[in-house]
Amino acid sequence: MILKRVYRIIFVLVLFLNMPAAMQAQENAVEDSTDFEVKGFHIDLRIQVMTPEALKEFAKQLSDFGLNTLVMEWEGTYPFEKHPAISNKYSYSREEVDEFITYCESLGIKVIPLQQSLGHVEYILRNSRYSLLKEDRKDISQLCPMESEASKELFTDLFTDLANTHNSDYIHIGGDETYLLGHCSKCQKKVEESSKSKLFVDHMKMITELVIDLDKKPVMWADIILKHPEAASELPKETIFVDWNYGWKINHFGDVPGLQEKGFTFWGSPAIRSHPDNWYVTNWPTHFKNQEEFIPYARKAGYEGLVMTSWSTSGVYGFTWDVDYDVMGMVQIRNTYPMSGFRILIASYAEALKQKKPIDAKSFVAQYGKNRFGLNKEQRETLWKFFSAKPELIKNGKPVWSADIDEMYSNYEGIRKAIKEIEPKDNVSEFEHYKLMVDLRMHYLKFKGVEAEYNHKDFSIEQTPELLKKLDEILAEAESLNKRFTALNSGFLYETELQEQNELRVQQVKVLYNRLAKVK
Repeated sequence: MILKRVYRIIFVLVLFLNMPAAMQAQENAVEDSTDFEVKGFHIDLRIQVMTPEALKEFAKQLSDFGLNTLVMEWEGTYPFEKHPAISNKYSYSREEVDEFITYCESLGIKVIPLQQSLGHVEYILRNSRYSLLKEDRKDISQLCPMESEASKELFTDLFTDLANTHNSDYIHIGGDETYLLGHCSKCQKKVEESSKSKLFVDHMKMITELVIDLDKKPVMWADIILKHPEAASELPKETIFVDWNYGWKINHFGDVPGLQEKGFTFWGSPAIRSHPDNWYVTNWPTHFKNQEEFIPYARKAGYEGLVMTSWSTSGVYGFTWDVDYDVMGMVQIRNTYPMSGFRILIASYAEALKQKKPIDAKSFVAQYGKNRFGLNKEQRETLWKFFSAKPELIKNGKPVWSADIDEMYSNYEGIRKAIKEIEPKDNVSEFEHYKLMVDLRMHYLKFKGVEAEYNHKDFSIEQTPELLKKLDEILAEAESLNKRFTALNSGFLYETELQEQNELRVQQVKVLYNRLAKVK
C-alpha cells in the first residue's frame, strides 16, 4: 500500500516536472498546425511555353525548395483528345504530359490542372467550333454563362480528360476577371431579374458540380465572388477560393472572412511576375514586399494553401480579324521576362513559407548573394540596389515619376554599370539574367527617348537623319541583346518561341524606323 503511494507521488512529480516541456510541445504543435497544407507554384503556359525538359528541371527545383504542388495553366498546350482545335503549335503530346506528371509525383509534387471556364478563354473561342459560346463576337475573352447546355457539354469533355491524366484531388476552374458579366442581352436580362452574383454563381455552380462528379475538389479564383458575394452560399462547400493579392491592401476584392464564415476554404496567391512587369522593368520591390506581408497574413487568416503565381503575360490580346470577326491571329499585349530569371524570388517564397515571422527581403538578398553567387559585401549591396530600384515605366510618352526620359536613363545607369562589373564566383548563368535585364532596360529607355523626340511638337523633317542614326544603333544593339536572350533561355523555351519573343521586342523600333525612312 505504502509502495503504491510512493509510485503515485513519483508519477505526479514526474508529470509536474515535465509540464513545461509538454506545454511547449503543445504550443509548438499549434504553431506547426499553422503551416500550409498546399505549398504550391503556378506555371502560366499561355505564352513562353517551357520545353518538357525545362518543366522537369523546374519541378525538381521546386521540390528541392520544399514545395508540394504545381498548378498547371496548360491553356493551349494541353492535347485534348476530343477538342484538338484548342491545342496550339506548342502543345505537348499525351506522352509528354503523362511523363511530366509521373515525374512530379516521384518528387512528391501533386499537379493540379487549371482550366479556365468563363473568362480568359480567347484560345478556345477563337475557333469557329465554339462561336456559339461567345459573350461578345469581338471581345472573345469570355463565354456566355447563359449558354449552359453547350458549356456543360464542352467542360464535361475537358474536365474528364484532365481528371484522367492528373491524380491530384483538385481541378482549378479559373473564374477570374470576368469583366463582361451581364454584357449580352440574355445576360443583361438575368442580371435585371436577379443579380450579377446569381449570373456568375449559376454558371460556376454547374462547373463545380462537373468537377465534384469526377471525385475532384473545385478550386477557383476568388475576385469575382468577393465582388459579388450575394449568391455565394449556393456554391458547393467543397469549393476552394483562391485569394490572389499581388501587393494590395488586405481584402482587396471583398470580405474574405465573410465567406470563411459561410464554411468556404481559402488559399492565397502572391506573385513573382504581374502587372505592370514587362521585358524592361520588373517590380522587384513590390514582389518582395508581397511575400513579406501577404504570406504571414494568409497564415493568420487560416488559409490552408498558398500558390505563388507567375504571369508571362497580362491575358489581354490583340487580334487580326477577317469578315464577321473570324479570328485570323492573336498576339499577347504584354510580355514579361521569362521565369528563368526569377530563381531568387522563388527561393525567397520557399523561405517565407518556412518562417513564422515575415521574411526580410534585404537580409534574404544579402544571404542569397553570398551563398548563391559568392559575392562580397559591396557586391551584395549593389545587388540589393538593383532589386530595390524604383520600377518606373513610360506611359503616353512620359515617365511616371521622373522629369524626363534622360533623367530616368541617368538614374538607372549607375545601377546598370555596377551590376555589369560584378563577376560572380558561382552560378554565373543565373547572374547573367540580371545583366541582361539591366541592358534591356537601358535599350528600352534609348528607344523611348528617340520616340519622344519624334513625337515632340517641335520635331521637323530635318531631324530625321539624326533619329535614323540613333535607331540604327538601337537595332544593332538589339541584335546583340537577342543573341544573349537566346543563349540564356535556349532549352528553357522552344527555339521558335525565342525567335518570336526577340521579334516582338524589336517590333516598335522597326516600325518607327520604317516610318522615318519614308520622310528623310
